[in-house]
Amino acid sequence: QVRLVESGGGSVPTGGSQTLSCEVSGDTYSWHCMGWFRQIPGKEREPIAGIDGSGRSALAASVKGRFTVSAISRTNTENSLLLQMTSLQPEDTSIYYCAAARYCTGGYPSLTRITWGQGTQVTVST
Repeated sequence: QVRLVESGGGSVPTGGSQTLSCEVSGDTYSWHCMGWFRQIPGKEREPIAGIDGSGRSALAASVKGRFTVSAISRTNTENSLLLQMTSLQPEDTSIYYCAAARYCTGGYPSLTRITWGQGTQVTVST
């Protein structure tokens, strides 16, 4: 089992920057893929960033060049996952979810046996 807790959401002006953090604890050595998804009410949750156990990362076209994903291994049972966001636009307003899975699919945590964080709201004001 693995537990994920996000932090860092809030309101930011257009063009601003914000960093989201996700503390991952538990059986982290078995969960080889972590990432970030976002969801607007009424729409499907979409993957935007992923990183595997080798440090290879993937970013969705909508955020490439503006967002960066990174992972820090703190101990055998604790990792931190970061999403650094720059040049934020109103269309980036969403609930952001941290996720972990045993493997990646297409560079993002596989939806099979995925574990989610509780989500954090990011609002980009005009």
